[in-house]
Amino acid sequence: MSKPKEFHFKPLNVGRWIIWGFFALALLVAPRIWTSGLAQTMLTQMGIGIIACLAYNILLGQGGMLSFGHAVYSGMGAFLAIHALNKVGAGTLGLPVSLIPLVGGMAGLLCAVLLGYVSTKKAGTPFAMITLGIGELVFALALMLPEFSGGEGGVSSNRVIGQPVMGISFGPQIQVYYLVAVYCFVCTALMFALTRTPLGRMLNAVRDNPERVEFIGYDTHWVRFLAFAISGFFAGIAGGLGAINTEIVNGGDVLHAARSGAFLLFTFLGGAMFFFGPIIGAVLMVFCGVMLAELTKAWLLYLGLVFLFMVMYAPGGVASLILMNLRVAAFGKLGKIWTSYLALGGAALAALVGAAAMIEMLYHRQLNEALGPELRFMGATLNSSGVDAWFGAGFMIIVGVGLFELARRHYVHQWGEIQEDIEKEIKRREAL
Repeated sequence: MSKPKEFHFKPLNVGRWIIWGFFALALLVAPRIWTSGLAQTMLTQMGIGIIACLAYNILLGQGGMLSFGHAVYSGMGAFLAIHALNKVGAGTLGLPVSLIPLVGGMAGLLCAVLLGYVSTKKAGTPFAMITLGIGELVFALALMLPEFSGGEGGVSSNRVIGQPVMGISFGPQIQVYYLVAVYCFVCTALMFALTRTPLGRMLNAVRDNPERVEFIGYDTHWVRFLAFAISGFFAGIAGGLGAINTEIVNGGDVLHAARSGAFLLFTFLGGAMFFFGPIIGAVLMVFCGVMLAELTKAWLLYLGLVFLFMVMYAPGGVASLILMNLRVAAFGKLGKIWTSYLALGGAALAALVGAAAMIEMLYHRQLNEALGPELRFMGATLNSSGVDAWFGAGFMIIVGVGLFELARRHYVHQWGEIQEDIEKEIKRREAL
């Protein structure tokens, strides 16, 4: 007599459904809240950046592979997508514009398969150097093949092709945004699902202990290679979406090492060890590249300083800071430490204002000296030739740094006490 089948039911993860529902709702209503052309363009770039940074984090955060050439795969995806878009416009390729990003994805996948097999034979520093060399090689080749890359002028196209379908022509920016939003949600869900597959778990194991993975019979090279190929596919989709959004692809931009560096820097700032960290990093990437660059010519210097302090004080990125404080809030201890946060924020702000004043005066003297010694800074007029302005800025830096150090010591003491209380509470609950 056969044994009756057993059915196992897993409880519904309500929290996960709420988070994904909130993510979809945010993508849906964002352009209705920020309705200006600039805001919708930035939201579109953020959606593309989320896909690109999450794709990069498959290597960095999940696989422990530091790549300096990931712009190759998003860039090649952009080039193939723009050529496909031109063929669709010429009538030689029967493909809707909404599927053009998949052409970019397949281009990124093909390049990742061809170049990744060699790259992933090594790990650690050799892998990083190989990706850097491949990135520079592809960048140089693109400039040497103007028939493909369009030379210094790039390749342009027109995303408005044929008659609108259901009123959708992809001419208005908001229609392009919603196309990007759909791809962003689907790609994010697929990349999250990857982290729950045996391949995703094995990729984490290769990152943490490759020797043990080989000992139990897995080929670490193939695990890294498969992850590299999947990452290239999603990076190519991001490149294809970027081609549709801008309607022009320039090799000097999309294949440059600076693009790969931006993926690395902002994925790290967001939090490479957490899945949602690159999402935060992508938002910061677009904000810094658009808004901060408009505010000051020294925005790269500010960004470098932020990166330096994040490495020193919060190597887990913004995501780690959020989760650490969510844990404190869950145990009802956040009220004990919020005054320390105010003190830290006020002292840091004072030091930042002083440092920013010095930087802006220095940049003004170097770049805008012909306009005179005076400049506007945060609503005030500073004289870059006067001693008082430099003395005031230096005084704010010294006072801010001193107060920050005092507040930091008090904060560290409070934080330690709170963590001890939390551990005691956890043990008490386990004993019940």
